[in-house]
Amino acid sequence: MIHDIAVIGAGMAGASLAAELAPEARVLLLEAEDAPGYHATGRSAAFWEECYGGPGVVPLTRASGAYLAEHGFLTPRGALYIGRAEDAAAMADFRASYEGTGVRIERLAPAALGAMIPQIRPEWSEALHQPACADIDVAGLHQHYLALGRRHGVQTACRARVTGLLREGGAWTITGERGETWRAATIVNAAGAWADAIAHLAGVRPVGISPYRRTVAVLRVEPPAPADLPLVLDIGGGFYFKPDAGRLWLSPHDEIPSEPCDAAPEELDVAIAIDRFQHVTDWRIAAVERRWAGLRSFAPDRMPVYGFAPEAAEFFWFAGQGGFGIQTAPAAARLAAQLLLGQGPDAVTAGIDATPYSPARFARALQSV
Repeated sequence: MIHDIAVIGAGMAGASLAAELAPEARVLLLEAEDAPGYHATGRSAAFWEECYGGPGVVPLTRASGAYLAEHGFLTPRGALYIGRAEDAAAMADFRASYEGTGVRIERLAPAALGAMIPQIRPEWSEALHQPACADIDVAGLHQHYLALGRRHGVQTACRARVTGLLREGGAWTITGERGETWRAATIVNAAGAWADAIAHLAGVRPVGISPYRRTVAVLRVEPPAPADLPLVLDIGGGFYFKPDAGRLWLSPHDEIPSEPCDAAPEELDVAIAIDRFQHVTDWRIAAVERRWAGLRSFAPDRMPVYGFAPEAAEFFWFAGQGGFGIQTAPAAARLAAQLLLGQGPDAVTAGIDATPYSPARFARALQSV
């Protein structure tokens, strides 16, 4: 059997796109691991925050919000970007960079900040409030897309690590590491940290997708973290934390270059996170209960890559989604499906310009050098 489309990678990116394509095409979903969502999807910090990913990602995030809320995947949280007096200019620049995007950002007085975070140290007096931020049920959203795909006939193969891609006879022959083969007219590269490696197998020029390690530790703190604590982010990018069942999820906001791998946390990164946290709040850390790391993958300009490879019309990029791939999944998958199927925009994607996300931008950059 020749499938219309083979999607390589069954994390949030691949699962959501397969589900969007399935009503119109015969879709094969290939996952290298024992089960979908083992890597970045299963290790997400699980929030929907309109500023996350920068102004260029805002249209995807905002277009995804209604779908996520309608299907019950969002729980209101709110976010605070905090800083010290010397960060006032950076706070103003940050706020200005989102003017005209529709993102609501409010300056918060020190007294209001102290009421929201009673344990905050007084020198952290600057704050911007982003009220629309919400927690995402990542596992629920991922299972929603996998189930939706199954209902529309998506065939999923796990333990199907791709080791060969050959275009012949008007279709791709896909070879797995155990010698199995599949055939598909079009390949979708949704392989996350492995996206450039998949391109190389297909003889397609890589676009420079680079994986970076991000660390999270779960802290038991005294007093326990209140359930209504907002997501708190350092305006300088040095940390973020959010509550979970009285605990705190804490990250040093690290981006450590990595090879594609099953990422593991480094003790030094956890120690850096704790040190930064203790310079910001007066919470007492009773224990580090859990820690993990995941990979976030970026193109050189840190924008996602959606579209057909300029040199291979049957090879479609759906990669480079950094840490914002979960929160943008509904709109990104709908947009990519429309590009793949030659369809026009609908109510979800009408306000999204796909041009900034096209892989053709890298070909143009090379030509200009």
